[in-house]
Amino acid sequence: MTEPLGEVIDAAEVAMSPQQQQHLRSVGMLSYILHAVVAIGAVLPGVQASVFLLLVAVLVDLFKRGEAAGTWQASHFSWRLRSVAWAGVLYLLTSPLWLLLLAPGWIAWGLISIWFLYRVLRGWAAMNAGRAMPV
Repeated sequence: MTEPLGEVIDAAEVAMSPQQQQHLRSVGMLSYILHAVVAIGAVLPGVQASVFLLLVAVLVDLFKRGEAAGTWQASHFSWRLRSVAWAGVLYLLTSPLWLLLLAPGWIAWGLISIWFLYRVLRGWAAMNAGRAMPV
């Protein structure tokens, strides 16, 4: 008989020191904060510095996700990276709307940014509660 997924993750958590767990949690919180700033900045006109912050957040997630392998926190690294990837694809696909007029592009990007902010806040809330994100 196989063990439920929760027990496997708990066993991996036990193997990790409290300092390592706290470090991963701090990295995750920093990443969620950076993603939230980017998502909010994408809705506000003229906030261009957020692209640099997004790059920093993605690089942090890419470099640190290996440390979280086998833990519930690994799902948060994947969640954030998938959110950025999907948002990037959606921004690229809707970028031609800016050529039609300002309004269609702004509406499309505004909706994508709201969706991205929702994913960031949902993940952030789950991390605060110590819950994994769906795969």
